[in-house]
Amino acid sequence: MTKAADIGSKRLINLAPDAWVQWVTQRPEVVAKEILGSEFQWVSRETDVLVKAYSPTHGDFLVLNELQLRYTAHMPLRMRTYAALAQERYRLPTYPVLVNILPPPSSLTIVSSYEQEFLGLRAIQDYRVINLWEVDAEIVFRQPLPSLLPFVPILQGGGEPSVVQRALQVLRADAQLNQLESLLAFFASFVLDIPLVQQIMRWDMAVLRESPWYQQILTEGLQQGLQQGLQQGLQQGLQQGVKRQLIRVLRQRFGEIPREVEVRLEDESVEKLETLMDSAIAVNSLEEFITTLSA
Repeated sequence: MTKAADIGSKRLINLAPDAWVQWVTQRPEVVAKEILGSEFQWVSRETDVLVKAYSPTHGDFLVLNELQLRYTAHMPLRMRTYAALAQERYRLPTYPVLVNILPPPSSLTIVSSYEQEFLGLRAIQDYRVINLWEVDAEIVFRQPLPSLLPFVPILQGGGEPSVVQRALQVLRADAQLNQLESLLAFFASFVLDIPLVQQIMRWDMAVLRESPWYQQILTEGLQQGLQQGLQQGLQQGLQQGVKRQLIRVLRQRFGEIPREVEVRLEDESVEKLETLMDSAIAVNSLEEFITTLSA
């Protein structure tokens, strides 16, 4: 079994910072000089990575990388805020990049700019958007881009068992990369049946629960629940937040969920819903999840 590892955004980019900044800027002459602190006095973020880069043409500049599990409507304002804070702190031009890992709901349109006009004054912040599900998996092996190896299963053309196996072989061949197996297994579970993932990777649910990305899925639900809990009571808010996130995971894996399944989740405790979150990722079909729900 793979042991737990720090596989957050900063560590992933730090695997090959030159290759990363060249990829996100689409400029082969750019090099990474230093990964900077991105914690600012007024705000705290865990998914952004600030890299000081250099180009012979443009000199020193900042690459602000925001890795977002799923795009939200608040991202344009956040990208504007972080680009401005980074530029003010380090006094360098800033190139903001938003990397979306999983597709948002179809009702939400991803935009690449923040724009606001108020009393005749305009605020505009452009940023580059990279949607991983639109990135060709082959580029990860060809360039190479080791930072993207764990995401291969959700890349375009990466959901085939042979491609996942290829990514796994690359990870296991490098001592610096082999602790990323649990993250590769996590994203493989979105596109392959769990028994097949286990067969390929010798992986189990304990490894999944150690993944910070799995914890982020739970945290998103808890945060939504806490906000709702201010009006409806803490316990009810937590329950609704976890239930909402569980339904999102089910829809991500199996498509539309019957209304009766959502109704049956209404009265479940937070503890039971968290257990069902494990089942939602581990089962091979919606029918199997419904059987677990009835147990």
